[in-house]
Amino acid sequence: MTKFLPLVWCNLTRRKVRTVFTALSIFAAFLLFGLLIAARSAFTYGAELSGADRLMMFQKVSFSRPLPLSYQSQIAATPGVALVTHVTWFSGVYHDPRKRFVQLAVDADRFLDMHPQYTLPRDQRQAWLADRTGCIVGRDLAARFGWKVGDRIPLQGMSLWRRPDGAAWVFTIDGIYHAPAEGTDLTQMFFHYSYVNDARTVARDHVGWYVIRVADPQQAADVAARLDGRFANSANETKTSTEKAFLQAWASQIGDIGRITITILGTVLFTILLVVGNTMAQSIRERINELAVLKTFGFTDVRMLGLVLLERCC
Repeated sequence: MTKFLPLVWCNLTRRKVRTVFTALSIFAAFLLFGLLIAARSAFTYGAELSGADRLMMFQKVSFSRPLPLSYQSQIAATPGVALVTHVTWFSGVYHDPRKRFVQLAVDADRFLDMHPQYTLPRDQRQAWLADRTGCIVGRDLAARFGWKVGDRIPLQGMSLWRRPDGAAWVFTIDGIYHAPAEGTDLTQMFFHYSYVNDARTVARDHVGWYVIRVADPQQAADVAARLDGRFANSANETKTSTEKAFLQAWASQIGDIGRITITILGTVLFTILLVVGNTMAQSIRERINELAVLKTFGFTDVRMLGLVLLERCC
């Protein structure tokens, strides 16, 4: 079949404009496929990378309402719990309100033990743990703003995080974390909860949510039920689920991204199939006389079909 490539090339260049636009339509279809798959992965918020042994505990009424810091000791004493830490969403502005990024106040030592996917050089980790006003940032976030270790980052607190004197919170970058697993979020900033909590005038000693590691992942559902039962009928009832389940539920709040993506992709690819099929049919109709001549030279039906399909594949 390779000896007929010059003939195929001549037929492709017969209608150069049509060939170019057909190729561009196919390219656009695959480009859209890649973009939609990337968007689908982004909307899952790393659910596929979440730990099977981690639970997330939120306030039952709304995940935006805080939980008492005193819950931590009670969670740690619950059978089946191997480790517990807390995370709190921080609302701060770095120079331009339009350039937002994730800022989280954490219990530094336990947070790193809970999330081994965030890797830091040993000296940077020790520096951060020893620096109450220090922070660590993801590699991508540091590249975005041109930050480096030692830089001081001012954040103007918003809402509940506004300081009484109106001054900005100032953090020193003690480390830049990386991640060996592809897809890990490297655009976040983590700093010590104790630093911001001590200066708060509202919701002091309250945290956003708890992250809990269970000793046996097979017993995660039982441990979650046990934890929620411990705080039932209290002023701050809880809802505990696996980390993966929570992230998937968070992403699904704006719709079933997976189904929407697949529907769009199916529609696009089907449309492209129709375009290519119509182009192929038009090309064959224009060359009926030429194909008849080839038949007189002894070309079989199978060979003729192979030539036509080869043109489309090229």
